[in-house]
Amino acid sequence: MSEQLTFELPVREALEREAFFVSPSNAIALAILDTPDLWPNNKLVLTGPSGSGKTHMAHVWAVDQSAVIIGIDELADADIPFLASLRNVVVEDADLVSELPQPRATEEALFHLHNLTLAEGGHLLITANTAPKHWQLSLHDLASRMEGTSLAKIDAPDDALLSAMLFKQFDDRQLAISQPVIPYLVKRMERSTANLRGIVEALDAAALREAKPISRNFAAQVLDNISLSAQDKT
Repeated sequence: MSEQLTFELPVREALEREAFFVSPSNAIALAILDTPDLWPNNKLVLTGPSGSGKTHMAHVWAVDQSAVIIGIDELADADIPFLASLRNVVVEDADLVSELPQPRATEEALFHLHNLTLAEGGHLLITANTAPKHWQLSLHDLASRMEGTSLAKIDAPDDALLSAMLFKQFDDRQLAISQPVIPYLVKRMERSTANLRGIVEALDAAALREAKPISRNFAAQVLDNISLSAQDKT
């Protein structure tokens, strides 16, 4: 018997404001983001667990403010004066700085970007999983500036947000699902967004491999297989 041919379609992650779902867990953070003129000293750190929507919110803000986005892993080699001259800047995943090949150079770059951007009268938005006091910064001047920056925190997701994020993940992958699938997944899955993308990827791969639609029963089978696989690794 010939094997089922599968083709991976490109995943287009929708990052427009219209694709962002507002719920009680992120509404306050979004409201703070939408009023940059009220940010103390024109800077803000946006925190939340992995997969909670920080990148989406940062892209929404960047579009609204004509801001440039740069990852913390790109900062050491970036043209800092040029970035600061653009006035509104987003730095993503700042809490990973201690894990980078050039942590000291990256810290110095972030320090200069912070000072130059604010001197230009611009705004600096920084995203991270945790608050600055947990970033293990070795540059004292940077640590004091980051720890003195106001925080906007995305809380743990509620059912409404988990449902919306699941729907978005399926939609980004152009996957059609039956109506009961999302409520079932929300009830069964771990109460965090960290493994949400992995569940959708597993369902996508299994549906392609077996040429089956994603129904509630199919989702139950895939989740059971994920659980068994996790148990085998322990």
